[in-house]
This record gives sequence, structure tokens and C-alpha cells, in this order.
Amino acid sequence: MSTMAKIQLSNNQKRRMADKHQQRLATKQDESLSNFSSPRDGVVISRFGKSADVEDSTGNIYRCSIRRTLPSLVTGDKVVWRESLEPNTNGVIEAVHPRHSELVRPDFYDGVKPVAANVDQIVIISAVLPELSLNIIDRYLVACEATEIRPIIVLNKIDLLNDAERENIESQLAIYTKIGYQVLYVSCQHQQGIAVLQDILQGKISILVGQSGVGKSSIINLLLPHQSQSAMTGDISEISGLGQHTTTSSRLYHLPNGGDIIDSPGIREFGLWHLEPQQVISGFKEFNNYLGGCHFRDCNHFDTPGCLLQKAVQDGEIAQSRLDNYHRILQSMQEVKAKTNKSYK
Repeated sequence: MSTMAKIQLSNNQKRRMADKHQQRLATKQDESLSNFSSPRDGVVISRFGKSADVEDSTGNIYRCSIRRTLPSLVTGDKVVWRESLEPNTNGVIEAVHPRHSELVRPDFYDGVKPVAANVDQIVIISAVLPELSLNIIDRYLVACEATEIRPIIVLNKIDLLNDAERENIESQLAIYTKIGYQVLYVSCQHQQGIAVLQDILQGKISILVGQSGVGKSSIINLLLPHQSQSAMTGDISEISGLGQHTTTSSRLYHLPNGGDIIDSPGIREFGLWHLEPQQVISGFKEFNNYLGGCHFRDCNHFDTPGCLLQKAVQDGEIAQSRLDNYHRILQSMQEVKAKTNKSYK
């Protein structure tokens, strides 16, 4: 084992840390801190390394340091914190309330890494440029099913399509409406579909995710027309057709008509290798009616004779792209685990 590997805490150490943390959360009391205010509740708006921006009940935002005994905090966490009574000094976050939901992804160095907390729905944004990737969409859908967070699929930049191209795109995305997912077509250029998206987001905490260059920042600017800190827009290069990274850390914004959105940094591939194979196949919810009925109990759903999933594809009941992406996800999981020889439990 590398000497740089992290030292694992014993179960007793973890238990003592958890007990101490829960005691702080229950009582909101800590040792006397003469340079800090009394404890109060707040919401993490954004995270920056060892500190975070916390919003209080009046809408004011404070930069706070994070106690080293706390678990990893993310945007959307509800916390207990103290304001510093000295000028130009950070406040301190002392405790975090239990999450009712969290979106996580595996990380090569930190194991399973939370992305956002207390999210009601995940808005999966794709676009016709840089490219429409059904594989990316399916990865997010598996993550949504594993965390039981409602997904919304949004296709942006539809104004770039002619009639024939749009018909082709709609036929590709029809597989998702067929299995019960909501699909919305949006054009920031013409503000098409924005009003419908506003209705979907109202009263909810939603995280916007997708590849770089799909137009998350442009959508946010339309949803928040009077936001003083508007999201920076990264235009698509006319030469390369590739978008630029315009957001470096997740941030929570309040919608004018109620509800919150979290803008997450663009990622090109959403890793799922922390999941078990059974969780992955369960993430393809239209497969469920066929599982357990294959001729062989150890069917790999690829080239094993008597596979009901393969027959469902042949009969047009399951999309070939969905089964292909299921196998791509499993293959990518096996490749990563073989390289890292690491458990993500």
C-alpha cells in the first residue's frame, strides 16, 4: 500500500466523532467562543475547499470555515454556524443537519464524493452541441434511480435544428418519455420552453447537471433575470464546437417565484463505479419486468442464450441504445475497479 494512502479511522473513532457531532447538532451548544455569535441555522450556498458560503434566514451570506470533525459539506446542506464578531474574519460551521437526499459520485482520491444535498429533482441538461449523448443521460438516470431523486431531461439549443434534424432528435428522446421520464425541449435564443421549465422548478430544490457547453449558464441567466451575480456564459467556439468550463464550484440560486436551483460544474462523464451491478441494472427501470425470467440464472444480458432483455430489444419493447449503454456502464465500472483495486463502500 502506498505511504500516501489515507489512514482509516477505526469504528470506535468514527462512533465517537459521530456522537460528538450529533450532540452539537441536538443542543446547538459548544465551548465558549467569545469572538463568535450564538449558533444559528443556515444553508450552504457554495463550498470552497475548507470554507463555505452560508446563507442565513434573512438572505445574508457569510464566508465560514468548516470544522475538521464534520463530514464533507456540499451545496444544499443545512448547517448550524456562528458568525464572527471580528471584521474580515470567517464564521464557523459547527454541525450539519441530516440530509433527506444527496447526489454522489465516485472520486479517484476521495472515494464516494457528495455533489449536492437535499435535492428534490435533477435537471439533466443536454444539447445538440457539443453533442447529444444518450450515454451521459443514461448515467445520470441511473444515479437518479439509485438515490430516488426525480429526473427531468432538458434538451437545449433546439433552434439550431432544422425540421428533419429535430424529428430525428425527438425520435431518439422518445424512448425516455415512453418509460415515464419528462423530456423538455428548450431554446435560450428564443426562450422557448423556459416558462414550462420555470413551472417545473417552482417550489423545488433542483440541481442542473450536464456536460460542459450544453448551456446551463445561459438557462440560469434566463431563470434569474434580475440576479446580481449572474452565471458566466461560455459560448461555443465556432471552430471547435466545444464549450468552455464556466463554473468551478456548485452554487445555489433562489428563483424569483420560489424554489432553488444548484448549478453544478460541467462533467463529461458521470462515474458510477461505486454502485453494485444490481443497482445499475435497476437504474434502467424498463428492464425490471424482464429480470429473473432469462433461461439462465447467470445471464449476462449480452450474448447468453435465452435472454429476455435481448428478446425485448428485438421485439421493440426496449431500446437498443439503453441496453448498449447498460453494458458500457458495467464495462467502465470494471475497468476503473481493475485499475484502482479500490472499494467505494
